Amino acid sequence: MHDPNVLISLLCTLVLLHALHASSKDSDPLILGCGLGEGGGKDGDGRQWLPDNKYVSGGNSITSKASFQDPSLLSEVPYMSARIFTSEATYKFPVQTDKRYWLRLHFYPSVYDSYDPSNSYFSVTANEVTLLSNFSAAITCQALSQAYLDREYSLAPLNSDTLTLVFKPSDKHNGAFAFVNGIQLIQMPEIFDSASLVGYNDQTVDAKSLHFQTMFRLNVGGQYISPNQDSGLSRMWYDDTPYIYGAATGVTNQAAKDVKIDYQSMPQYIAPSSIYSTSRSMGNNKDINMGYNLTWIFQVDPNSMYLTRLHFCDYYYSKVNQIVFDIFVNNQTAQAQADVIGWTGGKGVPTYKDYVVYVQDSVGEDQLWLALHPAPDTKPEFYDALLNGVEIFKLNDTNLSGPNPQPSDMMVEHEVKERKFEDKETHYSKTFVIGGAAGSVVGVALVAAICIVVHKRKKRSPGSYSLNSSWLPLYGNTHTSGNSKSTISGKSTVGSSNLSAMAQGLCRYFSLQEMKQATKNFDESNVIGVGGFGKVYKGVIDNGFKVAVKRSNPQSEQGVNEFQTEIEMLSKLRHKHLVSLIGFCEEGEEMCLVYDFMALGTMREHLYKGNKPTSTLSWKQRLEICIGAARGLHYLHTGAKYTIIHRDVKTTNILLDENFVAKVSDFGLSKTGPNMNQGHVSTVVKGSFGYLDPEYFRRQQLTEKSDVYSFGVVLFEALCARPVLNPSLPKEQVSLAEWAMLCKRKGTLEDIIDPSLKGKINPESLKKFIDTAEKCLSDHGLDRPSMNDLCWNLEFALNLQENPDGSPPSSSHVVECELEEVSLKDHNNDEMAAHYKNLSLGSEHDDSQESSENSTDIFSQIVNPKGR
Repeated sequence: MHDPNVLISLLCTLVLLHALHASSKDSDPLILGCGLGEGGGKDGDGRQWLPDNKYVSGGNSITSKASFQDPSLLSEVPYMSARIFTSEATYKFPVQTDKRYWLRLHFYPSVYDSYDPSNSYFSVTANEVTLLSNFSAAITCQALSQAYLDREYSLAPLNSDTLTLVFKPSDKHNGAFAFVNGIQLIQMPEIFDSASLVGYNDQTVDAKSLHFQTMFRLNVGGQYISPNQDSGLSRMWYDDTPYIYGAATGVTNQAAKDVKIDYQSMPQYIAPSSIYSTSRSMGNNKDINMGYNLTWIFQVDPNSMYLTRLHFCDYYYSKVNQIVFDIFVNNQTAQAQADVIGWTGGKGVPTYKDYVVYVQDSVGEDQLWLALHPAPDTKPEFYDALLNGVEIFKLNDTNLSGPNPQPSDMMVEHEVKERKFEDKETHYSKTFVIGGAAGSVVGVALVAAICIVVHKRKKRSPGSYSLNSSWLPLYGNTHTSGNSKSTISGKSTVGSSNLSAMAQGLCRYFSLQEMKQATKNFDESNVIGVGGFGKVYKGVIDNGFKVAVKRSNPQSEQGVNEFQTEIEMLSKLRHKHLVSLIGFCEEGEEMCLVYDFMALGTMREHLYKGNKPTSTLSWKQRLEICIGAARGLHYLHTGAKYTIIHRDVKTTNILLDENFVAKVSDFGLSKTGPNMNQGHVSTVVKGSFGYLDPEYFRRQQLTEKSDVYSFGVVLFEALCARPVLNPSLPKEQVSLAEWAMLCKRKGTLEDIIDPSLKGKINPESLKKFIDTAEKCLSDHGLDRPSMNDLCWNLEFALNLQENPDGSPPSSSHVVECELEEVSLKDHNNDEMAAHYKNLSLGSEHDDSQESSENSTDIFSQIVNPKGR
């Protein structure tokens, strides 16, 4: 006979083991590839993704493979398979009632079976918490120049043992459907507590009960950290470079190998040791450091609260009061006299600080500024500041959703035309419209500027927009100086344009009434672009002649000087491969520029912004576009009495007409020179990261070879069809220019060529093209070819592609490579010389300021997150 006490003990043990097993099951990470078959698949980081079918119910769901893999996708899993819902569907996941969870949703808007991503509008809720509302991944990706989106949420304890995730197609759009490519649900420790409320002394916000959306997560001074390299929470940390405001980027630092990061009582999962082993500081020059703020700028959604978490670790100094600095968030003091050693008590000990700020819903308040500045009152040993990492989260208790960027009618018209072209199986599917403004955002970055869409928001001016749609880094903006919220930085000034009488006489003057009539009173349906200067509208003048009208934004930081420069430059330049300025309007506070209408948009959008295979340019088309742009730049460099240096050569400033003829645009940063006695122009550094000539950056001496360097980056962009900066890649691959040169040296360059071109390029043509691009990226300007040599080399590459037998190029090619000097010769040379000598072009300061030897001038502001 069995002892009852033994049986009871055994039964209790079995119950306990079952409870522990259930608890363990609830805490196991769920990594689901939506639409994956039995067995799932592994991603590029080696993580195993499981099928989702056992968790989903309802929704008339189907699974499908994407019809096209964008070159920027680093892994097929989970993005190339999706689950499609045509009605409300539910995922149910077991959770622990008192635990916080990461929820990550992955979206790749591509064509799945017969489902067009432009029809996908849906909402997502998690136990009554609204995560997405009327969300369109296609519009958002298009606006951010990204192929895919990752949305990350940190859900507070839900007081339920089930997380119910509901996908619901919108009832506001006919044929709407929902989709998702991947879902991750990971139990996380409670890493949030109370945080200081910026602007309100001694007030705090209890973050434990709030839900979070990750907006930004940056490894300051370091490189991208993959989920596998995180400290157990599978987070991604990106490079902070694209968010730094101005040329004063400080210096990056790395801990010595013998320095051990000592977490002491702080949990190691707060951030990996690699975050605390690198940092960005201001440098060791007190005079320079006291003249600027080390500043980062982030585009966010207004009318929301944000928690900014700053990570610190001083692995170099070890004493209190060696480095003391102030921390500003949105121009308010978040922390006075921060002393990392004073906080941690020793060298190599990490810590973090949380600050909550409310971003108001008003014009121009769609940014979050973070700035550091030495605190002189404490008389520290070193006037410096440092930061190791940044995380920014949007906070709410019921609703984390935000609006979609809204497309103009031109965008909708483009989609309709594109589908028609696809039905005809033509390669010319890109029919959207772009005029003078060229925005550039990269992101996987994602990145940050919007070319062809405008965000419409409640209670906001028509010209405003934000980039909160994705927390991927955004690169590629035109970086110009402007007014700053930073405590130390200067302010921009706007005055009368004072156009020369000659410039006004060379192009047409339009009244404001004519501009309103041409654009139907600046109707939003006519918006075809937006940039730092303002919106661009499609217009019609003179009984049917199509034009692009660039209208200034009163809040623009690219105002009178660039308005004046565009007119002064383009009114005197006429060339087949330069965008033509038709006229301008300057009336009251209104400034407008009127250009030729460019039907096919920017070069960049035909390289990697689209997600359909029919948008791919052939190798011949790419060569012809590059040749056209080179001719335009060659004319600028040599076609006038004074050399004109564009200073902002990039694929978003190369526009295409209806016949794919390339025209160089956007002369707001152009400079005249150099004087032949000097060979260069001394000027504040301006341009776009990824394209910027390193010699120009180092020496502040601008020559036409700076344009050649930028054009070399354009050539590799045409060849590889990827963003010039992609922070999600390993450090050596982030910069396209550096990566391409490294692959060239290793003999592996063909491995990074656009997959759609492989096997379609004549090897000799490819070799000539690569050699030409490589020479453009030479460290020293003297080693780079002239634009004339570039024209001939590209023509030769085209000839090798068209005539593999080596027959000579056609006479038309030779003739077109010659200079086309036109209207400039008709003008008085003395007047031109005086005009160009006195112009202050592409700067908000005069030449005397630009050439100042004051050290603070060297750190000119070349980063403007608003883009062009």
